[in-house]
Amino acid sequence: MTSKQEQSPDTAAVPDTVDSYVGGEWVSVESDQGQPVVNPATNETLADVSFADADDVDEAVQTASEAFEEWSRTPPVERVQYIFDLKQELEDRQEDIAQALTREHGKTLNEARGEIRRGIENVEVAAGIPNMMREGSGNVQDVATGMDEHAIRQPLGVFTAVTPFNFPAMIPLWFLPYAVATGNTFILKPSEKVPLSSQIIFEAVDAVDFPDGVVNLVNGGVDTVTALLEHDDIEGISFVGSTPVAQHIYQTAAEHGKRVQAQGGAKNYAVVSEDAELEEAVPNVIGSVYGNAGQRCLANDVVVGVGDSYEPLREEVLDAVDDLTVGNGLEEDTDVGPLITGESAERVKGMIEDAIDEGADLVVDGRDFEHPDYPDGNFLGPTLLENVTTDMDITQTEIFGPVMALTKAEDIDEAIEMVNSTQYGNASSLYTENGAEARKYRYEVDAGNIGINVGVCAPMGFFHFGGRKDSFFGDLHAQGEDAINFYTDKTITIERYYSH
Repeated sequence: MTSKQEQSPDTAAVPDTVDSYVGGEWVSVESDQGQPVVNPATNETLADVSFADADDVDEAVQTASEAFEEWSRTPPVERVQYIFDLKQELEDRQEDIAQALTREHGKTLNEARGEIRRGIENVEVAAGIPNMMREGSGNVQDVATGMDEHAIRQPLGVFTAVTPFNFPAMIPLWFLPYAVATGNTFILKPSEKVPLSSQIIFEAVDAVDFPDGVVNLVNGGVDTVTALLEHDDIEGISFVGSTPVAQHIYQTAAEHGKRVQAQGGAKNYAVVSEDAELEEAVPNVIGSVYGNAGQRCLANDVVVGVGDSYEPLREEVLDAVDDLTVGNGLEEDTDVGPLITGESAERVKGMIEDAIDEGADLVVDGRDFEHPDYPDGNFLGPTLLENVTTDMDITQTEIFGPVMALTKAEDIDEAIEMVNSTQYGNASSLYTENGAEARKYRYEVDAGNIGINVGVCAPMGFFHFGGRKDSFFGDLHAQGEDAINFYTDKTITIERYYSH
């Protein structure tokens, strides 16, 4: 592995204040609770974020609730004009968001730019709401003599989303555009670790000039989320994060009578079969494992070589890992940026040590990596463990760091058993040119997102984002047709008239 030696670019402007956005206005929150926003590559403080308390949350909810009646009665064809405008405003701010995102999170600029594009893709899809809301609606004439029956979709009220640190520009846009385009009002609570990209997204929202109270933003921590979960006027909540927190969100929201979709953790396997094209597969696998410094729920951090594929796979993976550049994400040739916090880096180092204690072989050790230009950064070099087994913690627990666990299966059946051995069912990938093998894999693997020769199988915005077992709690997922069902309910009208 290598490190970037030259100094990072001059610091571009990023938001130096973190405010709430309520009722169409920026609102400063005065609170005893809060924390700094820190650049993980340098550990310099970029801004300070104050946490909204229960009163601040109540003000945001009441404002959104008051806006709902008029907004819900606004025709969908008029609502989506704001969505079209939001898309353009986000397009105009792409590079600003990317710069802020890289500074607060640490991911590379190319990763940040790609993330924003995927977020904007969801805004584009939501612009088709007038047509999408027709699906599942309909009517039947003469269900009985002189009687007709109709189903229409209607919005429900105020929705909120609590989003994670690892994709702070994309994941809010899984929810915001669909919620408001279907006629609801919305409150975003982004991760307190990375609120700066949300500030710029809401500059775009402000420029669109949505009616006051339709789209709102509050910042905060656990108490802020609890206030949202327990508020009587919140109709539903969306969450993405770890499985223990997702379970808590799911249970608490349900206890308070709310709709809930809670995306949890993951433990994803990539299987490389004897029929794989290694020249194509290995770069794809490397990107999946080490991209975003491994901090994503679609990282296939356990890689299984089937049969005779194992040895050539191993050699090519080793060469590829050695070529990765670790550094500040602002520098264009960086491949692997820092982890979000020093505590995260120490946690991953501990998992590596535990795996060694359990019998795994350490082939590439990134634990002692130090960047000469950024000695205070939360860096961890790409790491490779070999001869792992499914009874080890490293193959069952989400790592969220730049670590690959490499192992072997005798055949595709054994590989599928390994994939299904975890409590999670988020994603998995198979590399093969054998169609029958691919069909068997997608039929038998218990995961919500499956990639065939695709390492990061993130669904397009017009498909829902899958997840099974302990990777998802709820019935309706984010994006696509599930989003429409989550944010609306169908009212059935049965009508008969006795005179003309």
